[in-house]
Amino acid sequence: MNMQENARLILGLRYKGWTDTEITDFLLWIESGEEQYKPKAKEE
Repeated sequence: MNMQENARLILGLRYKGWTDTEITDFLLWIESGEEQYKPKAKEE
């Protein structure tokens, strides 16, 4: 992904209501695959 695509991804996730911490953890999980960053289902 280039920087423009990364920016659009982050802005889209913010628009959906994700916090900056959730976004950072998600991007770390994509890159590293480490379970500690894996997204968790939101409780309703």
